[in-house]
Amino acid sequence: PRSTLFPYTTLFRSVLMTGIAVCLGFSLGCQRQTGLSKADRTAVHQAQENDVKLTNAQDWKGDLALYAEDAILMPPNQAAVQGKTPIQDWMQAYPPISNLQEQSLEIEGEENLAYDRGTYSMTVNHVAAPSIEDHGKYLTIWRKQAGGLWKISRAIFNSDLPLPAPEKPAVQHNGRRTRRHARHRKGTHKPHTTNPG
Repeated sequence: PRSTLFPYTTLFRSVLMTGIAVCLGFSLGCQRQTGLSKADRTAVHQAQENDVKLTNAQDWKGDLALYAEDAILMPPNQAAVQGKTPIQDWMQAYPPISNLQEQSLEIEGEENLAYDRGTYSMTVNHVAAPSIEDHGKYLTIWRKQAGGLWKISRAIFNSDLPLPAPEKPAVQHNGRRTRRHARHRKGTHKPHTTNPG
């Protein structure tokens, strides 16, 4: 009878509507945008380009403004540099750089955090040594600040150039050869006397 089936029909409809609502909610959740917005991706790329320009200009004060207060710089072959003031000291002590170029290969992230991975090339102008044409890779983590600006939170780079070959150890002489060598050197340093006659 209809009166007997009515509670079951109502229950079935309730379950069906609940299922439809769950499916719709899941579908909308899957369609929700993830990752960086186009505007944020553009902002990070522009900040990265500004970093390159300021570095080539040796404008360390301007470049330091791109770093967050708790930023950490991780250069190769040395300890990490933590904080803006130590990073500024490191920048000023680094050999002069020219012709720095960076090619961003990947900018990804979500909400207020993004990373930029890429390659670089630059000329390192040593004062007492020949200049070095360096090239390598970098990874920079950017964090969006309260005011909307993206600033560097973490940065690491390292060269693709091989490390210099270690110097060959000095030749070890035995005791006899060493003494002879010492006598020879001693003899060569005697003052030269002339015959007064």
